Amino acid sequence: MVDDVSPGSIGKGTPLKGAHLTVTSKSFTENLILGAMIGIAFQAAGADVLDRTGIQGSIGSREAVKNGDADAMYEYTGTAWITYLGHSKPITDPQAQWQAVHDADLKNGLTWLPPSRLDNTYALAMNQANYRKYHTRTLSDVAALAAKDPGAVTLCVESEFANRTDGLPGMEQAYGMDIPAKNITQMDTGIIYTQVQKGSCTYGEVFTTDGRIKSMNLVVMDDDKHFFPNYNAAPVINSKALKKWPAITALLDPITAKLDNTVAQTLNAKVDVDGEDPHQVALKWMKEQGFVR
Repeated sequence: MVDDVSPGSIGKGTPLKGAHLTVTSKSFTENLILGAMIGIAFQAAGADVLDRTGIQGSIGSREAVKNGDADAMYEYTGTAWITYLGHSKPITDPQAQWQAVHDADLKNGLTWLPPSRLDNTYALAMNQANYRKYHTRTLSDVAALAAKDPGAVTLCVESEFANRTDGLPGMEQAYGMDIPAKNITQMDTGIIYTQVQKGSCTYGEVFTTDGRIKSMNLVVMDDDKHFFPNYNAAPVINSKALKKWPAITALLDPITAKLDNTVAQTLNAKVDVDGEDPHQVALKWMKEQGFVR
């Protein structure tokens, strides 16, 4: 990363001077923005930063931090608890969920810093026309509709969601849904929103912090049985890197504290609706908040 930044409210005294740190992220908009925020903070504090953001899938970026190929990323508590650590049931209290993940991952050489209020969990959404037609508001309503009129419930989902225990298979089990495979179409995340808006599928898998929900006027189904885990974003740091550069915690804590779903929806929309670059969106926000200059 070669941003022309200097310390603002963070990074004073350049506590990372002499550090060579690698930042990573997953490849979807929000995580690209969050990964850029870490890198910008590190640069302001004096580090040379290698940008390895945008790794496909969930596991690759985590493994990079775990094995030392990268030093830091933003990860989601529910993803770690269910997908990486192998638990079948989420912990409903967000702070308790973070603490459980924090404690379990220490043995993996990963340190979780305090979490944000940003909770990027899964949901199903539909367009206004289909909402007027079917009047579903909850996932229980969707399950009832699927039982009454199986052809009415068609889904557009990502391949990852279609196969994760905290995704479609678990949701179907929790709500007693049995959606035929022919009614489920797998596609890239960005296409899902446009297909739902057009009505090509009745329901699409969405993320609750996605800016396109508001811009496309989609109706989000309430997870009335609280099946989906809390997915609070928090920095995950390679423990050896954190031991060598303990100033990382004080650098990232103020940024994390500012992150919530409203901030995420606003920043995500700048990329997914307005077509801006994720890194530049992160940089502008960091400057607006006074974190860097």
